[in-house]
Amino acid sequence: MSRKKQVAALPVRKDLNGAIEILLVTSRETRRLVIPKGWPWPGIKDYQAAAEEAREEAGILGRTHRKPIGTFTYNKRKPNGDVPVKVKVFLLEVEQELDEWPESKERERIWCSPDKAAAAVAEPELGALILMVGLGKKKAA
Repeated sequence: MSRKKQVAALPVRKDLNGAIEILLVTSRETRRLVIPKGWPWPGIKDYQAAAEEAREEAGILGRTHRKPIGTFTYNKRKPNGDVPVKVKVFLLEVEQELDEWPESKERERIWCSPDKAAAAVAEPELGALILMVGLGKKKAA
């Protein structure tokens, strides 16, 4: 079975002590903790689409790396059954948090340590990516 493709932003910043923090958002339906993601945008580069998804879902702006840091897979819940999806993840260095954004009434933002973020997401491959960023194995902020 072929997988559908999505793009995602892994939002990061450094706290006052220089430690990396990861931004997670709640999903709209199940309220699980996830990273901003969505379907590729026609005519738009994947890293730019990931940045736009982050603006819409998490109300954040920043510098998105052009090369993905990795991928993860999950099953997207649809009314007529689950759809297997492969997600290409781009690091986003957060520079600004907006007070209002398109999905601000539907989602919450949560900043946390890489360890807590990795433990909070349901997808093991995403958790591993988060931990790699937290350990500095993937360039962050």
